[in-house]
Amino acid sequence: MRFFVTACLTFATALAFAQRKPETPNNDLKLSTIPYYSFGKGIGITSPDSLFQMNIRFRMQNRVTYLNEEDEKPAYDGQIRRLRLRFDGYVGSPKFLYAIQLSFAPGDVGEVQEGENINIIRDAVVFYRPSAKWSLSFGQTKLPGNRQRINSSGALQLTDRTINNARFTIDRDFGFQAHYLNEKLEKPSYNLKAALSTGEGRNVTNGSDDGVALTGKVELFPFGAFQRDGTNFEGDLVREANPKLLLSGAFQQNNLAKRTQGQLGDDLFAPRTMRSVLLDAMLKYNGFSLMSSYMSRSTSDTPITVNPLDATDVRYVVVGNGFDYQLSYVFPNDFELIGRYSIQKLGSEIKTFAPNTKEYSFGVTKYLREHAFKLQAEINYDDLDFADGTNRRNWYLRLQVEMGI
Repeated sequence: MRFFVTACLTFATALAFAQRKPETPNNDLKLSTIPYYSFGKGIGITSPDSLFQMNIRFRMQNRVTYLNEEDEKPAYDGQIRRLRLRFDGYVGSPKFLYAIQLSFAPGDVGEVQEGENINIIRDAVVFYRPSAKWSLSFGQTKLPGNRQRINSSGALQLTDRTINNARFTIDRDFGFQAHYLNEKLEKPSYNLKAALSTGEGRNVTNGSDDGVALTGKVELFPFGAFQRDGTNFEGDLVREANPKLLLSGAFQQNNLAKRTQGQLGDDLFAPRTMRSVLLDAMLKYNGFSLMSSYMSRSTSDTPITVNPLDATDVRYVVVGNGFDYQLSYVFPNDFELIGRYSIQKLGSEIKTFAPNTKEYSFGVTKYLREHAFKLQAEINYDDLDFADGTNRRNWYLRLQVEMGI
């Protein structure tokens, strides 16, 4: 406990003495399928004939967590949660772009298992951008899903995404995407996005099937687009002078998916066709930010699959739905207070396997250089209700440092 108290005091001291850094313009290339928020330029290389450009960026998240789970001894966990290296640029012409992102932290890569691929590659995608409004891509990257999943994990206000993102999101996949971007700062605007992908997730090479995933998304900006691509990072760091609102809806049908969460999860014993609905709203004004989302997954058949060699061994599609609500305010000194409430209900067919959950989170963040360099403290409380009537209550306290270029 002494170690954790010392860590808390050190973190609090850093918050108290941190100073606001001067602002640097962001000149990122517009890569609509991977709109990772990044504060600066990274390290850039351009060939003398201007036919080749490469930007190099890194970021890391180091954290320590005090865990208190019901019926378990309190424990500490210290880890490098994320360690990413990103390259992007163009070859031949700014119309032909590329983006590569590699991950090296254990939580990203996962355990090495016989017969399984190592998940170092997160993104490897090429783009053709014939005009400012159209973007066509081929390769592995994020699908046009819910807002918080599309946002980089480095652009979050709290240390992790919500419990509903963990269960119901659609994630990275290999395939084709087409985006039509019609964002205007002062006029009502919209974006249209579509994807045709394998439906099996990232770095999968263990066989093919005749099922594909079809994804479509609409984004509406009734009061015009956000300043500095403000939909791509949480919190109103730019302090919007006028209210800005995003309303979006996405739908995916993943035909004959092989994993419990479509692009994520363990392998099923039999394929299932899954349908996902993802709705988002984001409002920012004068330092305030309000976000709300709805996510659901359903199947065309029973979500439960059974091992043909052992009837007691089952694996199930994670069906159900959930709501997230998140409110925050950024003070002029770049301190931010964040509150979040999530509720998750699993489908009746699988309620005996996993609990329904309510999650309450409160965080304090000090931005040293916007999301690229920040200090975060978060306390999280989970209320789990099981089908047999039992209840568990778990909580944790976490400190995290995010740094990147």
